[in-house]
Amino acid sequence: MKEFPAVGSGEGLASPRIAVILPCYNEAGAIVQTVEDFRRALPDADIYVFDNNSSDGSGALAAAAGAIVRRVYQQGKGHVVRRMFADVDADIYVMADGDATYEAAAAPRMVAAMLEDNLDMVVGARRSEVEEAYRRGHRFGNWALTGLLKRLFGRSFTDILSGYRIFSRRFVKSFPVLSAGFEIETEISVHALELAMPVAEVVTAYGARPEGSVSKLSTYRDGWRILRTIITLYRIERPVLFFGIIAAVLAIAALILAAPLIVTYAQTGLVPRFPTAILVTGLMILATLSAMCGLILDTVVRGRREVRRLAYLAFRAPGDHARRD
Repeated sequence: MKEFPAVGSGEGLASPRIAVILPCYNEAGAIVQTVEDFRRALPDADIYVFDNNSSDGSGALAAAAGAIVRRVYQQGKGHVVRRMFADVDADIYVMADGDATYEAAAAPRMVAAMLEDNLDMVVGARRSEVEEAYRRGHRFGNWALTGLLKRLFGRSFTDILSGYRIFSRRFVKSFPVLSAGFEIETEISVHALELAMPVAEVVTAYGARPEGSVSKLSTYRDGWRILRTIITLYRIERPVLFFGIIAAVLAIAALILAAPLIVTYAQTGLVPRFPTAILVTGLMILATLSAMCGLILDTVVRGRREVRRLAYLAFRAPGDHARRD
């Protein structure tokens, strides 16, 4: 892939302003290595470390390594990403974790892919070199969410939970971060798919944490978050499907309960079980209301998607970095 033109090259274009943004929470054993790796990979980039209430001196270590350190007091990766996207101004954003597990050397290749094809997001799809780097529970969650997004949008990524991503300015500035924690990667993927943005994946190496660095992820807690995210995605992005399923279940239950009543009425002309008849009526009313909620919310979702699209179109494409807003 082509590399982006350097400042002062004969092509007459200014190089893009690149910002490396690293969320950090108690990563004293890895943050210096992470900053240094990205400094070597992208020497002209500004490197920001957003310290999320670390108690091990991670922020001071990052500052000593040459990073621009900002503090985020609301706990959770989603809160950190919200601040990063709001506070940092650049043409291209390189986001990774501060645990030195992602391949910093792949960043120039991912940036080049973005500029070459005018993409809005490039995902670093993880290729694990060691079993300990990518736990089995997280692989299952990745598989489940990938399948869900493919059903919802007709396409997906192979690694939607990757924290290694390259963003364009128009992606970052049009993305209303709503998540508070680990599920932010899923929300980012949904935002790209919902607006049919041009995106791509680049396979990158994924290694184990350095000695002294401990993962903050919990298989059971994050598994619950993944399940909750799946349900939320169905409800928010496809309300007709979500509420339609509820309506269908209620209607089928009503028909099953109503079948004996209909047979008895056809034979005798009487309805002897009034409680069952009332229950059937209530279930059919609820089924109708659920179906109508889905139709109404589908209109709301369409309007919200149009607003996001307009906000997205207010910014220039990543390949047009020579012109400033």
